[in-house]
Amino acid sequence: MTRQEQKEAKKKAILVTALELFVTRGYYETKITDIAKEVPMSVGLMFHYFESKEQLLLELVKMGYMATNSTDKLADVPPEQYFDTFLNGLFAYAKNEPWVFNMFILMNQARREGMPEEARVIALSVDQIEKSAKVIRNGQKAGVFRKGDAKLLATCFWASVQGIMEEMASNPNMKTPKVEWIVSILK
Repeated sequence: MTRQEQKEAKKKAILVTALELFVTRGYYETKITDIAKEVPMSVGLMFHYFESKEQLLLELVKMGYMATNSTDKLADVPPEQYFDTFLNGLFAYAKNEPWVFNMFILMNQARREGMPEEARVIALSVDQIEKSAKVIRNGQKAGVFRKGDAKLLATCFWASVQGIMEEMASNPNMKTPKVEWIVSILK
């Protein structure tokens, strides 16, 4: 492993550890010393990677923000396949990379009052509801999704996904639910 690869691996270890601790203990209850101890590394060395706990949070929220843009890659997928494709991909990826479950929780937490403002602004800028409502409207026009308020349907869909991701974060042995169960909210 090259020196650069070692550095990237250490940075990922710090991020994954911070994510786990921020989700399980809370952002304000987690200390830099807690993260360094769990990685494990010295606090001084950790500051070579991230200058503060807030910078760590900001980096994680930026990662979450970038991941939500992955749905943009599905722009040309027909509405009746869009949510199936997305959820199958999400669940498969999250099973291989369990930190993804925690990312859903952190992004939700980062939206709350009292969180560091820069991270909060980024988290609040994620708008999967409106993106999904557009797909749902197209599906309603095509007759593949139920009639009704597309934004409310999108909200129900994402609330279900959020809940599932939180359950799977706390219970790693939980089986992945069938995608059609979740998508049936829209049909």
